Amino acid sequence: MALNGSGPISLAGSTVGQSIALELGLSATAQISLNDAAVRALAEKPSGAIVMPTDFYGKSTTISIEYLVVAGGAGAGRTANGSGGGGAGGYRTSTLSVNPSTNYTVTIGGGGAGSTSASAAGGNGSASVFASITSTGGGGGGSGSLSSTFAAPNTGGSGGGGTGVGAGGGAGQSGAAGTSGQGNAGGNGDDNVGGGGGGAGAVGSNGTQSSSGGNGGNGSTVSANLGGGTYAGGGGGGTNDNLPTGSGGAGGGGNGGASGDTVGSAGTANTGGGGGGGRAAGANQNGGAGGSGIVKLRYPDTKTISNPGGGLTYSTSTSGGFTVATFTAGTGNVSWS
Repeated sequence: MALNGSGPISLAGSTVGQSIALELGLSATAQISLNDAAVRALAEKPSGAIVMPTDFYGKSTTISIEYLVVAGGAGAGRTANGSGGGGAGGYRTSTLSVNPSTNYTVTIGGGGAGSTSASAAGGNGSASVFASITSTGGGGGGSGSLSSTFAAPNTGGSGGGGTGVGAGGGAGQSGAAGTSGQGNAGGNGDDNVGGGGGGAGAVGSNGTQSSSGGNGGNGSTVSANLGGGTYAGGGGGGTNDNLPTGSGGAGGGGNGGASGDTVGSAGTANTGGGGGGGRAAGANQNGGAGGSGIVKLRYPDTKTISNPGGGLTYSTSTSGGFTVATFTAGTGNVSWS
């Protein structure tokens, strides 16, 4: 907890909220000096005189980080009888209290590959991580062929859409489930059409026989503090028989193949969007790949990221007393000074 905003503050002692030693995680009887590095860091006075107790009012060893953690989106299924769209990567946003001198892991999840086999679903996306926050990769879309070979969709941050063929040639598979608090289920397939992949903000639409593939579920819009924008849309479902394919959900979801025999569109990079299913007018077509994920962190501009190790790719912008760091690739550790 932060030190109190007025009244006495001691270097050591047992009074919670008034003892610098306890705020620094030391014992109530610890011997410390105003010139100790940890004490100066708490007072935000790296050099010069420290005024007791004024320089410590309201100070804390922790800082509050507002975060967005989006995992990689999934690839769509392969189609000759309607493939499912890829599910969006898991979407998580909130605040987390951290110790700025501690190293915290940041990982940007990659998108899953589109399926190249009617007997395999699209590839799941990879998880994105910040500290204790992990967002689950999207679930791959289901695949199907005219010979009744099929693969059911996968669960994930958001679930993949169902394929348009089932066991024994039955009409379609159900969409797969998403992860609670991160995304939604994919839509169901129907004869010749696949369901849309689930998105962070909505379930994928069901494919409709003799009509169209299901649309991907829409993503969610992050707060203006983190720059706004919509992330984690599901991929559109693929079709056979020249039926229209589904559209990708808002937030980077890939559209289904446009016409004839075409591969589905990939999810947009750094949105966690799912890939779109292919369109087949007589041949098998692969699904589109999922889009990579993203991590965004907002923290007081009095702090600077001091250890962006591990090949992390990131940029920063500062406004209104806060800095937003946007991580777009890699994995490594971060801390603040």
